[in-house]
This record gives sequence, C-alpha cells and structure tokens, in this order.
Amino acid sequence: MKLFFSITFILLSHITGLAQTSISVENMTTEEDYENLLVKKIYSDTHTSTFVVWIKKGVKLHKHLTHTEQVLVLEGKAKVQLNDKEIIVQKGDWITIPEQTIHGVKVVSETPLKLISVQTPEFKGEDRVFIE
Repeated sequence: MKLFFSITFILLSHITGLAQTSISVENMTTEEDYENLLVKKIYSDTHTSTFVVWIKKGVKLHKHLTHTEQVLVLEGKAKVQLNDKEIIVQKGDWITIPEQTIHGVKVVSETPLKLISVQTPEFKGEDRVFIE
C-alpha cells in the first residue's frame, strides 16, 4: 500500500510540476454514464500524455506503434494479455507496455478497472492498431 501511495505521489508531483495544478486522482469519479470505457485526460504535451481510465468489460487486443504505456491500477481486477503472456492485475499493480507489444484487458471484478495510463511520447490516438 505504501508503494501505491509513493508511486501516486511521485506521478502527481510530476504532473503538478508541469501543469501547475493539483488534482486528486484517487477521488476522481465518473459523473457521466458510459457503456464500457471512459477516458479523462489529466495532462498532455509533446513528451507525454496522462489519462485516468475506467473499464467495465475490457479492451480488445491492440498495440501502439510508437508509444510506451505505463499503467497504475487504482481499482478493480483484470486479466491483461501482453503478447503471449496473461497476467492478473489489481489495485497497486504497475505495468509497463513497450511499443509494439500486443495487449488487451478483460475485467474480472464487479468493480470497473480504474487506472492511470501514462503514454510516451504524447498520445493522440493515431498509432493504435487493433489485432483481429
């Protein structure tokens, strides 16, 4: 638990230093209804993009051609496929997904998966390739 708060503090300190604002990611909620996936951008510049993401069911297999994605799980539990490997993730887990890594998510908890996604360089949604 201390590791979770330490990573969150470091991440928020980094975001705070760049954006000159402070937010409480842990207290962020979904005000609007969503079917499966809700993404809220926290910060973005040419070097990085940071999002809070809620997933009710899952995310289809895909890869990013030029992005590395770092994920910190805040709530929920899911099976995550990373190329040919499958892992279970839950609150406090940190995942690094290098560019070109095929990955997907299947939520296995009643609670939606809530996570922080940090993508480098800046993510504009243009390099996501879904795998059939």
